[in-house]
Order: sequence, then structure tokens, then C-alpha cells
Amino acid sequence: MRRALCVLLLAAGCASQPDGPGPVANTGTIVGDPTAPRNRARVHTELATLYYSQGSMNVALEEARTAVAADASYASAHGVLGLVYMELRENALAEQSFQRGLAEAPEDPDINHNFGWFLCQIGRGAESKRYFRRALDNPLYATPGRTYAAAGTCALRTGELKEAELNLERALRLEPNLPIAMLQLAQLRYRQTRYHDARAALNRYSAVAAPSAESLWLGVRIERRLGQRTTELSYANQLRRRFPGSPEYLALQRGEYD
Repeated sequence: MRRALCVLLLAAGCASQPDGPGPVANTGTIVGDPTAPRNRARVHTELATLYYSQGSMNVALEEARTAVAADASYASAHGVLGLVYMELRENALAEQSFQRGLAEAPEDPDINHNFGWFLCQIGRGAESKRYFRRALDNPLYATPGRTYAAAGTCALRTGELKEAELNLERALRLEPNLPIAMLQLAQLRYRQTRYHDARAALNRYSAVAAPSAESLWLGVRIERRLGQRTTELSYANQLRRRFPGSPEYLALQRGEYD
């Protein structure tokens, strides 16, 4: 889910993966002198975004660095650079880039969202709430449902189940077919031992998104709890066939269901 809330939420559009950080601001149409520093920064930021979405991190890193070099005051360039460093697990550099982007544009909802998601990923969930809230407070923010989904995911990870439920339900009210919110709601219902509700949420997810290791593993555990051996084995076989090297399949092999 690491790049998925990132990739899933990229405003420029990209090839997503089944599972969390967030949008990159729309850099807009280039006008005026294409050699001007701000326009060069925009072009290279857009290229960095494209390569990031395709998983070409080395090229994305080069383009993002070029964008920052062209115009160090361009917040979106720092935001994309933060995403690339996050994917490369260069956490100190990622945090530095996000903070620089916010120094240039403190209210930018996309950078706030992505920094919040980054903090969640490195175990600083309590801090992430501030940045999610700042993104949501921006009345011009185009994708609040995805930020509620990210906040709900983070709350679920830290065991704040009520907060997770509120945020995930808000996300689905805004975007009823948002896959990540459906999947995390299914995870939540499983944690609450509401296994039939967990199955229903997982079925909703499966109707709009391709299977992921996380969704198949959850399906195994839900059907096991409901005593549906045939369906459990179907999920397990899909997990083995599609994601044989995943941590979820390794957990299945060890019999570590919870």
C-alpha cells in the first residue's frame, strides 16, 4: 500500500497498484517563455510525476532534482521529490523535501496529504493527522475522499478503530467506489469481528479493483472465520498463484492467520 495511496491519488493520473501517499498538484499548462525557470521546473516536475507513476524511480529522481534546480521556490517540485525519496526509503531526504515544499506553499493540500501519508508509513501516525487535516481544510482541495481514506488507514494501523471507522465512512460518502477505502473498511470490520460485514465490504472492493495480496489474504481469513472452507481455499489458491513471494502468502504458509 506504500505507493498505492501515493500512486492512486496522483492528480496527473497514472498506473495504480491495488493498495496509499497522495496527489501531486496539477502543474497546469505551460505559458510564456519555455526556458523561464518556473516553466522549466513545471516541465521536469510533470516528467518526474510520469516516471514516478510508472515505477521508474531513478529517472523520476533525476527529473525531480532538475526541477528543483531550475526553480527552488516551486513547491510541487519538492513535493514530487519527497514522493520519490519516500519510495526509495530515503526517509530523511523525503521529509526534508516535503518540509521544503510546505515552506514554499504551506496550505498546498496535495503536499500536506503526501507528507501526512509519509509520516504514517514511518510510524508517526499521530503527527500525520495535522497534515491530513490541513489538506482537508482547503476548500479548493479536489480529492478529500482519498485523504479521509488515508487518515482512516493510519488510524486502523494504530488501533484507533472508532476514528478509522469515521474517516473511512466519510471517504466512501464522498467517493462510494473508492477501492482503498472499501478494502480498509473490510479490514476494520474483520478487526471488529463483524465477519459478514467484512465479507460484504471485500466483495464491494473486488467488484471495482483487481485482487491484491492484501485483499486475497483478508478473504482467506474472513472465510476461515465464517467456516467456508471452499471459498477460503479459492482465495488461498489465488494468493499462491498471483503473489507467491508476498508477505501475505508467507503468513499463509506459516498458518499465521491473525
